[in-house]
Amino acid sequence: MTIRLRDTLSGDVRPLEPIEPGHVRLYSCGPTVYGPAHIGNFRSFLFADLLVRYLRYRGLRVTWAMNLTDIDDKIIRGAAAEGVTTRELADRYAERFLADAAALGMTRPDVLPRATEHIPDIAGLVQTLIDKGHAYRTEDGSIFFRIASWPAYGRLARLDPETMRVGERVESDEYGKDDVRDFALWKGPKPGEPSWDTVVGPGRPGWHVECSAMSMEHLGASFDIHTGGVDLIFPHHEDELAQSEAATGRRFVRTWMHCAHLRMGGEKMAKSTGNIARVADLVAAGVAPRALRYALIAVHYRAPLNYSDESLAAAAAAVDRIDALLAALDAYREDRADDPDLPSLLDRIRTGFEAGLDDDLNVSASLAALFDGVRDLNRRIDARTLSTADAERAAALLRELDTVLGVAAPADAGLEADLQAMLDARAAARASRDWAQSDRLRDELLARGVAVEDTRDGQRWRVVVTSGG
Repeated sequence: MTIRLRDTLSGDVRPLEPIEPGHVRLYSCGPTVYGPAHIGNFRSFLFADLLVRYLRYRGLRVTWAMNLTDIDDKIIRGAAAEGVTTRELADRYAERFLADAAALGMTRPDVLPRATEHIPDIAGLVQTLIDKGHAYRTEDGSIFFRIASWPAYGRLARLDPETMRVGERVESDEYGKDDVRDFALWKGPKPGEPSWDTVVGPGRPGWHVECSAMSMEHLGASFDIHTGGVDLIFPHHEDELAQSEAATGRRFVRTWMHCAHLRMGGEKMAKSTGNIARVADLVAAGVAPRALRYALIAVHYRAPLNYSDESLAAAAAAVDRIDALLAALDAYREDRADDPDLPSLLDRIRTGFEAGLDDDLNVSASLAALFDGVRDLNRRIDARTLSTADAERAAALLRELDTVLGVAAPADAGLEADLQAMLDARAAARASRDWAQSDRLRDELLARGVAVEDTRDGQRWRVVVTSGG
């Protein structure tokens, strides 16, 4: 097994060699919970989920931490506008995020640290940076990281540290810092804003230092993989890298991995432009969550992904093909000798699937290998060359590979009682050769989202994977 990943910092694709053999520690930048996350955010989260699932499939132990930023300028403004506390606002959207993540089949991270629950850790890190000469205090009680003290600043984003910082979450003149490039570690108290009394005085943490403190608290001063969207490389991850290594004197992250933007209508999906789509809204409009998940993970994470009605329809069709094959394999019955060529076919499917994901999580190549196998298996079902045991082995492989993809219908997925009763009634109608009743029930089931087929192996069904519209 050789899993190779591209490190944003070095630009190299190199073998994954965990600091602790067999155990990967991974941190993902999660949402700032001031509003619902959009599917552009979820592309980044699901890329990390795919990575975690594959590492575990390969037999590695994974500790996955994803933060929830629950104190931030946007949260403060949003809470004030609604007349609620920042905790109430953050709790509401944290619950919404977790519900959306569950709908999309995202593995729940092992740790979901919240910034407000790590104030002592954050303040302690800030104090360390002061003690080491990398941070300074301003008259209002704010504390800034001194970029001039860290010559390596800019190497992750490949920027000249002498250039002006852009995209920061505070205005450059909001605090009296020494250098416009310096960034806030701690923000002095202001009327009407949350504040904590700490070893560095009253106030609240800056955004960047939250992630450093939380990741190091749960994964150690050095850990294996840090993921996020490309928009976080600068300034967020650049700042994380600088302040963490300045504080510990150790290498912060072995491999940085960044996911390209999701695009819609030819533009980056972003709340700032209103060019967004949200999970709950799409599901309410009839989009199957499994189709949406497939659409968001089916392109290599470093390639821009264009989201459209057409791409969603293609994703729904792909998931339906997997479901249809699994339904056919589950129903298949043939009392004959095993297919002598099947073991080599299953080996080719597995080998091709793993080769793609071993190569910097190239899921596109893995899906190509999978669907080559889907075509071949469908041909063998049609030709009745498989034995019953062959069909069971093929289904087992597909479900094993789906522990990585997370898009197939569960093997034990049942139906609502009334739908199951309609299926049973249809089987009875066919047994009594009441074709009109059989057809009527088939059409009614399809209208309710259940496709029924009549085969040599009897009646089989699957839930239709929809793309809305």
